[in-house]
Amino acid sequence: MSQTAVFQALEFEWLDETEQLRRSREFVERISKRRSVRDFSTRPVPMELIENAIRAAGSAPSGANQQPWTFVAVSDPALKKQMRAAAEAEEKESYARRMSQEWLDALAPLGTDWRKPHIEDAPCVIVAFRQAYGIAADGQRIKHYYSEESVGIAVGLLLAALHWSGLATLTHTPSPMKFLAEILERPANERAYVLIPVGYPADDAQAPAISKKRLDDILLRR
Repeated sequence: MSQTAVFQALEFEWLDETEQLRRSREFVERISKRRSVRDFSTRPVPMELIENAIRAAGSAPSGANQQPWTFVAVSDPALKKQMRAAAEAEEKESYARRMSQEWLDALAPLGTDWRKPHIEDAPCVIVAFRQAYGIAADGQRIKHYYSEESVGIAVGLLLAALHWSGLATLTHTPSPMKFLAEILERPANERAYVLIPVGYPADDAQAPAISKKRLDDILLRR
């Protein structure tokens, strides 16, 4: 049976142009300083910061508003150890045999390899799962629309919220990632999308000396 759409008044904050520009410039200045971090301090992170960032991610738009995501926040040292061991096994195989030389050359400026100590060092690791399909109360499958795109948008909001909260992050996509669903005991309809260590950078943390494209390289005005 089809459902009838129900609407409510839109809550929208109207700002004068001066305030719009101030907020816009502040956001650009702060988000532009976000860098991927691989050297984490073991300093604990207040769980509310993680929860609030996931709340922000959960506000993302999604296909048919199906919200096809699950976020697992892992702080248990034993689970993180398992995840690291499994990720390193897959990554070692990838660097040795799966990746093409072209791929390895593209990664070279970042200084990465199969070793992933950040999975254990970071006080929290968020694993985002994509729900490939939903499951109704009677066990029937529910088709999900644009789940890849929807989860991608949510993860973008998650990273922005974590950075805005003063936390460092890294996006890590070991391939294949099936081991994450097994270790974290996720149901058959969920697929690991990205693994995100979260915390504070180590005192001696460094980041690759890379640059981002200029605005004129990514924006076309018509």
